[in-house]
Amino acid sequence: MAENTFEKMNIQWFPGHMTKAQRMIEENLKLVDAVCELLDARIPRASRNPDIDRLAGGKPRLVILNRTDLADPAVTARWRRAFEAQGLAILETDAKSGRGVKDFAPAVRRLLADRLREYEAKGQSGRALRVMVLGIPNVGKSTFINKVAGRKAALAGDRPGVTRGRQWIRIDAGLELLDTPGILWPKFDSQEVGELLAVTNAIKAEVLDRETLAANFILRLSRLYPDALRERYKLEPDPGADGFTLLERAAQKRGFLVSRGEYDLERMANTLLSEYHDGKLGRLSLETPDDGIVDDRK
Repeated sequence: MAENTFEKMNIQWFPGHMTKAQRMIEENLKLVDAVCELLDARIPRASRNPDIDRLAGGKPRLVILNRTDLADPAVTARWRRAFEAQGLAILETDAKSGRGVKDFAPAVRRLLADRLREYEAKGQSGRALRVMVLGIPNVGKSTFINKVAGRKAALAGDRPGVTRGRQWIRIDAGLELLDTPGILWPKFDSQEVGELLAVTNAIKAEVLDRETLAANFILRLSRLYPDALRERYKLEPDPGADGFTLLERAAQKRGFLVSRGEYDLERMANTLLSEYHDGKLGRLSLETPDDGIVDDRK
């Protein structure tokens, strides 16, 4: 039996405040020496805002693969190699625990070695480097900055669009960071990109049909990490089952019964998405450098 396909969804997300955030970023780029772009290590491609290439212009860039504690280590290693092959400077971090964060300042100074020599030649050896931190909503920017600074310097929150206004954070005598609001692009032409952003909480769940999202997600997991579903929900692989069938079977295993013979798919959808977000399904990456994701964002 042929494998079932994903359900179609309409995903749109571009609040007005993001246009304002883009303008703020463009206006402040002239003040910084480099750009630090935070990505979600579970979805490095989907969490890359294509507008940042335009916004950042020709500024030197450091790419941070954050949330590595939730991602598959083997897949993260492949992403690192893929980015490095493009000539990008890469740093892997888990901002929540602080793992890898201590390497940030040295990585910035390596990236801007020429700028430092230029400052020294001009007699400005004490001049601080300034770096703008960019990324999509809820990728962990403010948490990352707070860990780098060693104090609560940036406002953080578990919902899109918490960061507001311009915040300069002094890391040490030679390094300052500019926190920015998380920004997305105006339209998700690729359903897959939109779904990956929704599953990882980069966009608000309220704009989506959570049962359809969960059905597509459980189908994705059945293909990528069947053992995770087997261990967490006692689900056996079934290439012929569609996402809603798998979601119903998981609800049955959990005993989520609405009435006799009818299972609570809404509760199961919320449980699945919540447990993935909390890392209870294990360290799972949802895309690899080799994936042929259809991406028409540019």
